[in-house]
Amino acid sequence: MTFAAKYETQPNREWWAQQWIDVLESFGWIRRLERARNYAREGNVLKIEFKGAKVFALVQGTAPEPYKVSLALDPFTEEQWQYVIEGLAERAVFSAKLLAGEMPHNIQEAFTANGLSLFPLTKFDIHSRCSCPDKANPCKHIGAVYYLLGDRFSEDPFVLFQLRGQTKEQIITALRQLRSAKTDVAIDPSPAKPDTPPDAQPDIQLENFWNYEAQLEPSLVVIAPSVTNETVLDVLGFLPLKSDTTGNQSTPAAQVAMEYLKTLYGQVSQQAVLNAMAMGSGE
Repeated sequence: MTFAAKYETQPNREWWAQQWIDVLESFGWIRRLERARNYAREGNVLKIEFKGAKVFALVQGTAPEPYKVSLALDPFTEEQWQYVIEGLAERAVFSAKLLAGEMPHNIQEAFTANGLSLFPLTKFDIHSRCSCPDKANPCKHIGAVYYLLGDRFSEDPFVLFQLRGQTKEQIITALRQLRSAKTDVAIDPSPAKPDTPPDAQPDIQLENFWNYEAQLEPSLVVIAPSVTNETVLDVLGFLPLKSDTTGNQSTPAAQVAMEYLKTLYGQVSQQAVLNAMAMGSGE
């Protein structure tokens, strides 16, 4: 996988790409990264190539021949990735967004739960080299590659996973298999084998199966709204509606519709919780 482009300041950069830049700039390389941004904006990064979990680049400096840059993060082990992917599969919104090519905002939870971090925590988590004579690391050539990687992450968030040792295909396949296995278990049509002879089974009346008139044990009933701010509307994304034009003003129909639906969704969710609490208290 190879690409080359100029770095551009993007006010609406994807959050995970912006966090990559914020993390790098938090390491205190202010002057070096300022020169590196200029290199990236001027197109001095001629080529960036991904080989497995490593990045290789050619950056044009003052010398006639471009300098060779290599960069890598510490990859996670297969066992660590297994735990992370299992955590991702347990959250439907994680799976839905990743399968749609998006990065969930709180995805770090799946990594921190296993003592890991998707983004570098310190400058020592990034391993980089450059063929230039500058002994400082990062030099402006390495720094320019840092910024171009941020743009690449915006285009494809799975590149960030690749630097940690798992390709997009591996993650998608594992997620689908785990989600499919959970679905199969949930809808398993095979009848359970009775532990006692058929003549010893109680007489169950199917028409009364869903009826339960006894008071529920209060300590076993927990009614609360979702622990995340994401709703099904966030998972589905923006509505593909055309803008309406009235007089000299243009109304973004999709935005208006989404705001209305979010308001309605909030009202319905609140009422559902109130109804559930009333039922749980026996009112």
